[in-house]
Amino acid sequence: MRLILFSIMVLCFSGLFSFFTGRNPRFANIVGAGGTVLGCLIGLVPAAIVLWTGQTRGFHRAWQIPFGSLSLQLDALSAFFLFTILVLSAVAAIYGNTYLWDYRIRKNLGASWLFFNILVASMILVVISHNGVLFLMAWEIMSLASFFLVTFEDEKENVRSAGWIYLVATHIGTAFLFVLFILLTHRDPSLDFDQIVVSGLNGTSMASLAFLLSVIGFGTKAGFMPFHVWLPEAHPAAPSHVSAVMSGVMIKTGIYGLLRTLTFLGHPEPWWGWLLITIGLGSGTLGVLFALSQNDLKRLLAYSSVENIGIITLGLGLGVLGLAIHQPVLAVLGFGGGLLHVLNHALFKGLLFLGAGAVLHATGVRNIEQLGGLIRHMPWTGTLFLIGSFAICGLPPLNGFVSEFLIYVGSFMGTGLSGVSLSSIGVITGLAAIGGLAAACFTKAFGIVFLGEPRHIPALRGHEIGWGMRIPMLLLAFGCLSIGLLAPFVISAMNPVIGNITGLQQNDIATHLSIVTLPLQRVTALSCIFILTLGLLIALRRHLLSGKTPGQSNTWDCGFVRPTARMQYTASSYAQPITTMFGFFLQTHRKMHAPEGLFPADASLRTHTEDVFSRSLFRPLFRGLERILLQLHWLQQGRVQIYVLYVAVTLLALLIWNLR
Repeated sequence: MRLILFSIMVLCFSGLFSFFTGRNPRFANIVGAGGTVLGCLIGLVPAAIVLWTGQTRGFHRAWQIPFGSLSLQLDALSAFFLFTILVLSAVAAIYGNTYLWDYRIRKNLGASWLFFNILVASMILVVISHNGVLFLMAWEIMSLASFFLVTFEDEKENVRSAGWIYLVATHIGTAFLFVLFILLTHRDPSLDFDQIVVSGLNGTSMASLAFLLSVIGFGTKAGFMPFHVWLPEAHPAAPSHVSAVMSGVMIKTGIYGLLRTLTFLGHPEPWWGWLLITIGLGSGTLGVLFALSQNDLKRLLAYSSVENIGIITLGLGLGVLGLAIHQPVLAVLGFGGGLLHVLNHALFKGLLFLGAGAVLHATGVRNIEQLGGLIRHMPWTGTLFLIGSFAICGLPPLNGFVSEFLIYVGSFMGTGLSGVSLSSIGVITGLAAIGGLAAACFTKAFGIVFLGEPRHIPALRGHEIGWGMRIPMLLLAFGCLSIGLLAPFVISAMNPVIGNITGLQQNDIATHLSIVTLPLQRVTALSCIFILTLGLLIALRRHLLSGKTPGQSNTWDCGFVRPTARMQYTASSYAQPITTMFGFFLQTHRKMHAPEGLFPADASLRTHTEDVFSRSLFRPLFRGLERILLQLHWLQQGRVQIYVLYVAVTLLALLIWNLR
């Protein structure tokens, strides 16, 4: 644990040093990014050791705070999330060192690195905290640090609005977590996690209430629908390397918190699994539908994070259901698939957000409708974005396929079991629908941005990014490919993590995981043959064309000499058949100018899809609360004496309550 604490110290002190040297942007950048990378590398050592050995490491000191103690623990579950956090944060910091340079004149880069390093340090503390008070303090620090990162460009009105929406949403979730931990102390006045396990909860109704509170509290951070409304606002507003960290790992702290809470609550009820599966189906399907309907590239990726949180939740729901009905194979494959997708999503979503940042860095716009043909000017970025698109669609030989395959197999194993068949069929159907819609979404994203002809002047300004931004993307793409090709070994390494949640013996877990090992070995072998064959064909082509100048000619294009942007799909027209099919859920607003006459001069189709939950649920709710609270405006007298009286009356009431 000393290395973990040293890692946190390095992150915090490098952030502070970067802040105080902010007048020298180059030095602040180097210190901030270098401190992040160094701190993450130090923390990776104990995380890797615990994952490899399955041993638990702890640190405990007394703390003079009610219900609090300086209790830290690194077990397999914490180490898995810690490993994911540190890997993506280090890569994002390298990228941010170059990405932030354009802001050096009008922004204090040291302040940005201060909050970035505090965010990473607080996420580390969240996953190793072994006491409820310490956990909530780290959770609050994480929320505030990310708020300041979201509002980095606070001179823009939409950025300020996104920051406030995020701050309100995260504190609503935190309020439910406060109630959860108060509930967990109803018998034993201790919030050390091992004491919560010992004391237990009295009755299934109390445990079920705690489960619901954790779903709402942690689900708000994770982005469960309908608590996701902050996510498509905050992620596009933040700098791209921050968006990668928030989407790739910060929202996963909500998944970690939910899993950790499940270890407190004893044997789960079957309806807990059904609820998680329902949330997963709703978040996954609606998340990808809203992503498909977006024209802002980073907003599209943000909604796609909701989709992937849905896939993770499907796996967790299957695992909880397996534990509830004593079917360990469902629990192992469900939790295994869901947890592995946590890591996989961090890699390919980090890659995609960094790719979107490269596009924004080169062109200055995020609107897909204004882009096109960028792969000619940005071949590295386009190729790496394509790899991330393949991975997020769950296509072999990349990592997204592996985790979804585990959930698929677990669902098929449950189709013949009493009480599970309907849920398993729902998971299979939902995953298939999500996969198909994701393929449509990312063919749109890649095709409209990188292929075809430039649609607007910003696309003509496209240029390839430097190696400072290219290397982090290459590392993430390599991670996506490595997990796909080494799938059997990666799945075997998940054994201690799954055992930490399920309580099963490692031999039993290995037996259940062997169900998917052999098919994945065959997929891996075929993938290696495909990659080698493709490489040989490319080498052969280059050999045959060496010393020759290939000629170029136009293909038949209905009499037109050269394709133009008017002859190709727009983002809206490409997605229109699917968005029309699901118009009831999306409620997309369309503005179309149809072609008229024999030789129409122009025609256009513009679409805008507003979040239906934000418009129809949360805005009316908060407007109603505002009207109610305005009725209490008379309490605000503007006189200090009255406010002191309020405080005195409150203290007196609390003293009387304590004397009962």
